[in-house]
Amino acid sequence: MCGIAGFLDLGRRSGAQELAALAGAMAGKLAHRGPDASGVFVDAEAGVAFGHTRLAIIDLSPAGAQPMHSSCGRSVITYNGEIYNAAELKAELERLGRRFRGHSDTEVIVEACAEWGVSATVERLIGMFALAVWDRQERRLTLVRDRLGIKPLYFGRQNGRIVFASELKAFEVLPGWQPELDRDALAAYLRVAYVPTPHSIYRGIGKLAPGHVAVIDAEGEVKTSAFWSLEDAVERGRAAPFEGNDSEAIDALEALLADAVGRRLVSDVPLGAFLSGGIDSSTVAAMMRAKSNAPVRTYSIGFDQPGYDEAPHARKVAEALGTEHTELYVSPDQARAVIPELPQIYDEPFADSSQVPTYLLSKLTRDHVTVALSGDGGDELFAGYTRHRFARGLSRVPASLGRVLGCGLGVAGPAVWDRLFDLLPANKRPGLAGDKMQKVALMLGQGGADGYRSLVSAWNAPEAIVRGAREPKGVLFDPAVARLLPDPLARMQYLDTLTYLPDDILTKVDRASMAVALEVRVPILDHRVAEFSWRLPSRFKLRRGQGKWLLRQVLYRHVPMALVERPKAGFAMPIGSWLRGPLRAWAEELLSERRLSQGGLLDAAPIRARWREHLEGRRNWHASLWTVLMFQAWREPRGI
Repeated sequence: MCGIAGFLDLGRRSGAQELAALAGAMAGKLAHRGPDASGVFVDAEAGVAFGHTRLAIIDLSPAGAQPMHSSCGRSVITYNGEIYNAAELKAELERLGRRFRGHSDTEVIVEACAEWGVSATVERLIGMFALAVWDRQERRLTLVRDRLGIKPLYFGRQNGRIVFASELKAFEVLPGWQPELDRDALAAYLRVAYVPTPHSIYRGIGKLAPGHVAVIDAEGEVKTSAFWSLEDAVERGRAAPFEGNDSEAIDALEALLADAVGRRLVSDVPLGAFLSGGIDSSTVAAMMRAKSNAPVRTYSIGFDQPGYDEAPHARKVAEALGTEHTELYVSPDQARAVIPELPQIYDEPFADSSQVPTYLLSKLTRDHVTVALSGDGGDELFAGYTRHRFARGLSRVPASLGRVLGCGLGVAGPAVWDRLFDLLPANKRPGLAGDKMQKVALMLGQGGADGYRSLVSAWNAPEAIVRGAREPKGVLFDPAVARLLPDPLARMQYLDTLTYLPDDILTKVDRASMAVALEVRVPILDHRVAEFSWRLPSRFKLRRGQGKWLLRQVLYRHVPMALVERPKAGFAMPIGSWLRGPLRAWAEELLSERRLSQGGLLDAAPIRARWREHLEGRRNWHASLWTVLMFQAWREPRGI
């Protein structure tokens, strides 16, 4: 796992020394991603420079150093990620006459690119990756991002250069770097609490979409294409649906997960796993225990705040699996102390408040190991979110009745619903019940694609907040999605996997973990597991009102059902109450009329109205307010 950066100088304005210095400076901004070593590559005649900063995981020797040349000298690579079928590919390449100096997966990729070409190579890779390859013979730069968007890659044009990097901060050292905020992207951010692909917060810089390749010739012409797409995976799944019975489905998924996890246990440094005690992380830990000869190390954090503490559940699962378990209880002061660091960690506005516990968990884990496995992806692939269960039930409600019910449910407000759900036994009480009922009201009231968009929106009319903005109409607005997937549950899973997963969940984990130089591997997001999930009829995902049915059955073979059967809690923080309490002064300053109006970017009136309603307890607006707070905290140090 590493940080990568580089550029193609279209004007060939600089000599080798200047190119190397600039690439090295870009990599230096990413040193947190790879503190073990750094390197540069320069082709001065072509105006190409690569920078790399290394977190050594496989082949800790200099033979694994990057940027790396192929043995024939044709291909040069700078690469971030891990490839889990490297051993098989290496054996095949050796049979073709390729010779290897070490045993890193980087060397396998660069030799494969020289032998087969970049496009043919990436189609064969199992893993997570963002990479840049310079073909010295064809004078061609190729950028690639993995299928599901686990690893980040920004690129764009700047001052006569094609530039790329793992994080935006690498561009800050570029001569003439004067980024312009993209008001349209800001509006999109305020809707969903992250800047959606293919945009970044800056004009002229974007994100390479998951499963895509960008080929750039020596003159700077860019051609982008997909080597894998979720839409194709859906179509293939429908063409060849899984036709086995329950037992056969459980066997098939367990075999896939066992292989995915087993491949991700290869490491030359200490390795462990995040464990929340939920279905996904418990399944990964169980598979690790089954595949590993050594004791498995697991890590969790806990909070003293009622309704937000999953540590006791994780502890029980760890005891059942016999893992070496470490937990850290975090005080509210420790959690709040992270908040000022968030704008630097995330580089662009990002407002999933679980970024705080994710960072704290990563920091705790990094004190013990260098690699951790995580359960991310289970909700998207196997229908684990509360909204997925509601989607199935609400799809049977006539639209006219849905609008009436939605209006009625919405009138009560989250606080009323919280009080009603408090009457249930603790083990039957869903977390954040009031907020979830508010979302049900939205789904009923609007329905279809519009209902999903409203459901995931922090602000439903962000153009009214950002002056002069025109919100990009991405996939959340695309009527073709409903034609592709008429079933509301499948459509919701598709949109979650295409948008929320890479741009929120995986972004959150990547930045939080790499800020402390921890590599996180996500076996459930092995693309073979993802493709299998789209072959499954919905009964294997959602059954008798319970999501992740099939994943649960795999887990029950390893852990007693009683240990993991509880309402989904998520990985949240009590941001709503903190904004009324210990964070109030900080928030009040950032949300003041004066600060909101700076630069003529935002309309302060609707934001101030929500802030008043939140403080008075009339509504819980913490999600929408957090988007504004994270933007305000991000913009001011940058003078925007």
